[in-house]
Amino acid sequence: MRSMLKTTAAAIGLSALMSGSVLAEGLNGDLTIFLDTSNPAPRATMEKMIGDFQELHPDLNIKTTIIDREAYKTQIRNFLTADTPDVATWYAANRMRPYVEAGLFEDVSDLWAEPEIAENLASTKGALTIDGKQWGVPYTYYQWGVYYRKDIFADLGLSEPKTFEEEKANCQKIIDAGKKCYTIGTKYLWTAGGWFDYLNMRTNGFDFHMQLLTGQASWESDEVRATFANWRDLIDMGAFIDNHTAYSWQEALPFMVKGDAAAYLMGNFAVAPLREAGLSDDQLDFYQFPAINPNVELAEDAPTDTFHIPANASNKEAAREFLRYVVSADVQTWINDGKNLGQLPVNAKSSVDKDKFLEEGFAMLSTNSPGGVAQFFDRDAPAEMAKVAMEGLQEFMVKPDNLDKILKRLERARGRIYK
Repeated sequence: MRSMLKTTAAAIGLSALMSGSVLAEGLNGDLTIFLDTSNPAPRATMEKMIGDFQELHPDLNIKTTIIDREAYKTQIRNFLTADTPDVATWYAANRMRPYVEAGLFEDVSDLWAEPEIAENLASTKGALTIDGKQWGVPYTYYQWGVYYRKDIFADLGLSEPKTFEEEKANCQKIIDAGKKCYTIGTKYLWTAGGWFDYLNMRTNGFDFHMQLLTGQASWESDEVRATFANWRDLIDMGAFIDNHTAYSWQEALPFMVKGDAAAYLMGNFAVAPLREAGLSDDQLDFYQFPAINPNVELAEDAPTDTFHIPANASNKEAAREFLRYVVSADVQTWINDGKNLGQLPVNAKSSVDKDKFLEEGFAMLSTNSPGGVAQFFDRDAPAEMAKVAMEGLQEFMVKPDNLDKILKRLERARGRIYK
């Protein structure tokens, strides 16, 4: 589905007073914006935000095209080379790499040099950086971490772990009580990718993790083997539910709801179904995945949606002002509140919707993730490598003795895919 909206000064939007951006004088001409926010709530949010920006710049003629999200993925390369908009939505990290390397996205490092953006969006800078330059701005993201049964922890006298040793000690007490430490469903592979992301970033750091997923580091390296050794500690303990390859992530939720498993490493989107299944916020809580190697800074998975300026855009001055506006503190607060996107603002000066998990996630990503923000395994690695690797990760969870064969297979794939 592809629809077009001509945004006028009368469009419903935020008060002009809410923008924290410095207004550029005399913006005029056409500003064309392409969006993939076709679902009702994000579509309405984007339309209102663009309407408010129009009110701030009445001499601009803003034309917005909304394309179904799946169709957008197949059309983006075509419209970046012909019928080019001035602004387009996309995703951070490796998902933007093909368009950066093809010269289709504008270098916007100048925006990231401005104090308001440099200071308040620091946690997401790495996700927008390729070859030392920034190629877009983020507008929303959400946290990953460990969601756990607070009541089970209380019954067993456990506290939130800060180190991997404390994590394993907690896990042993949970197992001794006849429960599993973690629920997980690996039928669709990507959940195993989440575990690898955290174990590898905590063992070797964000930079090495990115080198591995972009083909610059070997799957047979000592660093990768150390990550799998940490993972095997949990597997050999019996930390994960049995038969997890038979379950999707949703089908793994009942183990936690029923109290058969104490925790779930997952994105914040798991909170709503856990609440709907009957867990109260008195029973459910969240903690940051604990440190493993004290010499690496903590980095997080936080999938990030982004705005970019195509290299062939016609009105780059207005496009840059729109990007400044999108990431300003008040606009970030509004578009990400529970009535709109219901996710996390990327600006550290924004406020967060009154939800304890969003508040904890925002505090973690804004102030306690100095190591960087990853996008998730199958966004940071090319699609073909992600598929082969996540098959290997799932296999390792079931047959950890196959590690050498798995790593050899992944290293061969690296040589083929990144060539």
